[in-house]
Amino acid sequence: MKCCYKFLFSLIAALHLTAGTDVQAQSPGHSPGDGGEFCGIRNSTFLSGETITYKAYYAVADVYFAGGEAVLNIKKEELNGHSVYHIVGTGKSNSFLDHVFKVRDRYQSYIDTATLRPYKFIRDIHEGGFKKFQSVDFIKSANTAVTTSGVFSVPPCVQDVLSTIFYARNIDFDKYHEEDKIPFFMFLDDQVYSMYIRYMGKEIIKTRYGSFRAIKFKPLLLKGTIFEGGEKMTVWVSDDANHIPLRVESPVSVGKIYADMTQYQNLRYPLSSLVSKR
Repeated sequence: MKCCYKFLFSLIAALHLTAGTDVQAQSPGHSPGDGGEFCGIRNSTFLSGETITYKAYYAVADVYFAGGEAVLNIKKEELNGHSVYHIVGTGKSNSFLDHVFKVRDRYQSYIDTATLRPYKFIRDIHEGGFKKFQSVDFIKSANTAVTTSGVFSVPPCVQDVLSTIFYARNIDFDKYHEEDKIPFFMFLDDQVYSMYIRYMGKEIIKTRYGSFRAIKFKPLLLKGTIFEGGEKMTVWVSDDANHIPLRVESPVSVGKIYADMTQYQNLRYPLSSLVSKR
């Protein structure tokens, strides 16, 4: 059960894991393509004021345990003279599980409203007895990322853990065929990682909120202590103009962990992908 609490928000973020050998850190050359399809995307899926809530569960042998809650919300703000979307993601274990392994995670990303590229990323996590605070400033004019550890060269279209979710929501999946890879770069723990999303087609997905027409894909994961590296995780987003994440699911050492969208507010478009509500 501990894995469910510790990686509650990591499941929603889908890509935030301790680096391992499955994904290669990039040198300043930054090939291939300096971001591939993740350059040049514009926002057409979300607006300021959107809030989405998720419930996380751990399942083993058809027995399900509630792990906690994660919330993503967006507000339009100003940062150092730039118009930005301030995205906040919080994850917390439920009150019962706090006695076993308390989680209070908070992620923040400030992304340009025009290009969706991050200006600043903040990670403040409290997981049991482990605490970590990290702040990253992305200097676009110099293609660098500045942390307390130093200044690091990054490609022009690099993303952080949280901005990746909202950038990916704006991918036009209709341009791709099943099994196609969509590459991107992510900066995490003072390194640039070359990663990708593999498009898996469309299907009807049943969640705790209801049944949806959904777009399915698998993100390449960094290998961690609980999740396996590679394409083990599956993400379903709504097959409508919002592209909101509906379910994130991954096997773990015993059983699986999944998170379902349970509430939403202020979507940009009607949630027309909903087939039937539970």
